[in-house]
Amino acid sequence: MATTGPALRASRRGQVLLTGGMLVLLAFTVAPLYWLAIAATHTSHDIFGRPPHLLPGDALGSNLSHLQESVGFGRVVLNSVLLSVAYTLLGGTVCTLAGYGFAKYRFRGRGFLFSVLLLALVVPTQLTVVPLFKMMVNLDWLNTWQAVLLPNLALPFGIFLMRQSMKALPDELLQAGRIDGCGELGLFFRIALPTMRPALAALAMFLFLFQWNDFLWPLVVLRDQSAYTIPVALAALTGSIDVDYGQLLTGTAVAAVPMAVLFLFLQKHFVSGMLAGAVKQ
Repeated sequence: MATTGPALRASRRGQVLLTGGMLVLLAFTVAPLYWLAIAATHTSHDIFGRPPHLLPGDALGSNLSHLQESVGFGRVVLNSVLLSVAYTLLGGTVCTLAGYGFAKYRFRGRGFLFSVLLLALVVPTQLTVVPLFKMMVNLDWLNTWQAVLLPNLALPFGIFLMRQSMKALPDELLQAGRIDGCGELGLFFRIALPTMRPALAALAMFLFLFQWNDFLWPLVVLRDQSAYTIPVALAALTGSIDVDYGQLLTGTAVAAVPMAVLFLFLQKHFVSGMLAGAVKQ
């Protein structure tokens, strides 16, 4: 009992310190998001007022109205939603099929191709902008959705994620399906995909957020304001002389809502999907 008491007190002190540290980290994480939400309801003048405003204002409607007048924000949000959904569906299909092929098929050059894929993970995207732009010019695809979507459909990280997840699928399960007369596409759609739901949810979330937040490539290939996505439209609000931070922060807050909602609904599948294949059995 003499050793139990000090050990118990030390354990409690450790728990208190850990809880306190987590609360501090939580405050540092939530504070910028709270300020963003509050700033979106104030005018540009009030945002930089002293003392700072910590309660919601009444300028949210006017900020949204000015955003609509400046960049056609309703159309911009629709563009981002449609592009992100289309990219998630198309990119998810490509990454899932490629990951399944790398994980479950033996073919010549598989190791070399996978090494090239891993190499692509460390290549900065800025290096590919110029050759991709020239390719879009030659194809006469500037200011089109295919120019935004197609270059990144085979996303290296997405293929790598699905390959690692598919490797956890027992080969015996696929062999049993072949013995029962199931074709290769049937194996993929009836056996592989249903067991990969957490990984598919993680992939879908990653692809949606990738396209939703993508700025550089849409900025390069989109020329018409009616085709802008949210990041490009918000960048257009930053003039060289005057910046309306009320509009800018309102647009940023609106852009953050789908990401937060998507993560809240899919966080369980996202975490389990990201960890799938991490432990070798």
